[in-house]
Amino acid sequence: MHPATRSIPALRPVDCCGRALALLMLPIAMASGACSKPTDPAAPTRAYRMGFSAIPPRLNITDVLATIEQWKTRGDAAILLITPPWKSLLADTNASLIIRREHLELVQLYRSRGFTVVVMMDGTDGLNRSAENPELVALGRSIGEPAIQAIYREFAVAIDTILHPDYLGLAMETNLVRAVAPATVYGNLRTMANATATALEARGTSTRLFVSVQVETAWGKLPAAPGYVGIAQDRADFPFAEALGLSSYPNLTTVSEPNDLPLDYYERLVPNGDLPMMVVEGGWASSSIVHPSSPALQARYIERQMALADRAELIAVFQLTFTDLDLESLGPVGAQLGPFATMGLVTKDYADKPALAEWDRGFARPLKVR
Repeated sequence: MHPATRSIPALRPVDCCGRALALLMLPIAMASGACSKPTDPAAPTRAYRMGFSAIPPRLNITDVLATIEQWKTRGDAAILLITPPWKSLLADTNASLIIRREHLELVQLYRSRGFTVVVMMDGTDGLNRSAENPELVALGRSIGEPAIQAIYREFAVAIDTILHPDYLGLAMETNLVRAVAPATVYGNLRTMANATATALEARGTSTRLFVSVQVETAWGKLPAAPGYVGIAQDRADFPFAEALGLSSYPNLTTVSEPNDLPLDYYERLVPNGDLPMMVVEGGWASSSIVHPSSPALQARYIERQMALADRAELIAVFQLTFTDLDLESLGPVGAQLGPFATMGLVTKDYADKPALAEWDRGFARPLKVR
């Protein structure tokens, strides 16, 4: 994807949505109600859970509550993207205190509704996979330092022991990091994630550990490669993984039509089915970014994604953003999120988009977990 084709020149072709979207997460305390969802006994079943994060269109409690209120009957799983708050951690703020203060009540809400909970930790820069976390860099520190890796492990242990997620991701978009970052950054991420997994396993964790890969990178689309690349290196470098997260933003690359995605788009990554897979982030913009788009095209993508998920027998499909993002209200963070601003299934003011009906159609299928 050449920079000249993008409408947001500040965002480079290798950028993905991790870190800045994580900045939108807010701690909340709220009461829960009974969970209900539409069902159709005559519909085919689905093997994958479905859900969203609590990322709001605007940074206020009202919108966080409204966002969850709208999607809570459209999901049976929830996902949290947590970037270690390096400034606080390096100022000796206790990792357990941070997790309890900022994330525990939200996870308790999800648990009260019976949701499966997935947490992802991001060890590099989610908006620029060629670099380390900018907050860490600004402090003159690096994940190459044993002390920083120890803090990362401590933070992961706090997540595991306090939040008890069903799945915990220890590194994100590993193949994209390897493709675009200096070899030292990837090597340090690999070392840090594996050491963290070892620490968690030594404590007898029951949480299933995973890493995520970038699907377009595996297919040779981001960055451009002569053909399909695959993920064999990622599986060798992160042998602890009991599942595989998928990050997929096809319309930010060379794909302009959802139905051009081959049916084995996810399946090919693990063709023998020996590693469970789940979409942990991704989407299709309803506005034109790299290629012309529209709400109708976005709806076709959601329909296609369900077909890809069925074919690959995924265990979960997540959208990080249920709503579009109100970029103007988000200040400096908003300036970085242009390509992801219209990936929600409703507008920033909660008006339904056609993609929501496709999501609801998929969710109405009874869940039949293998």
